[in-house]
Amino acid sequence: MYCSKCGVMMADGALFCSACGQAFSTAALPARAMNSQAVAGAPSVEYGGFWLRFLAFLIDGAVLGLGIFVVAIPLIFLTGLGTYLSQIHPEEEAGDAGFWLIMGVIFLFATVSLAVTWLYHAWMESSEWQATVGKKALGLVVTDMEGRRVSFGRATGRHFGKIVTNLIPAFVGYIMAGFTAQKQALHDMISGCLILRRNN
Repeated sequence: MYCSKCGVMMADGALFCSACGQAFSTAALPARAMNSQAVAGAPSVEYGGFWLRFLAFLIDGAVLGLGIFVVAIPLIFLTGLGTYLSQIHPEEEAGDAGFWLIMGVIFLFATVSLAVTWLYHAWMESSEWQATVGKKALGLVVTDMEGRRVSFGRATGRHFGKIVTNLIPAFVGYIMAGFTAQKQALHDMISGCLILRRNN
């Protein structure tokens, strides 16, 4: 199948051209895509802009904060760290053992935070929702460049691609979502993903 606007060859099941954004008519779509769109004309393509994505980020931050708290706090008490930490007073020196224990607690929180954040984004963005809670609330979905659901591996790549995005000063890697043609942040470009807005 070729795009009628720019002539680029498209993959089977693609909803729109990854090169120019031209939406295909419903006659060119597979039956399952037609049923899911439930429209008489061509499906519209609307990208999720910077501010919508930022609001989704805030919602997800609240959800993740609660999730990390729910996972990490029981771990502290189950491992006995809570009892020891309650015996440490600010005016007393914790000693070498206490210092390393506190460092262990910090490492535990960091590890749990990394794991929960990764699984939350990768699992939910590759699920039937194609979105985290924040994105779902705002009608945003994560797709590949042809508008299809992404795999867990691609969603994982998108998540850890944010490490590169974070290395760019002044949040430019994220701000790119406000001015690039397909509203992609740097990690979207790295992983070959789009954020689309679906008006159901």
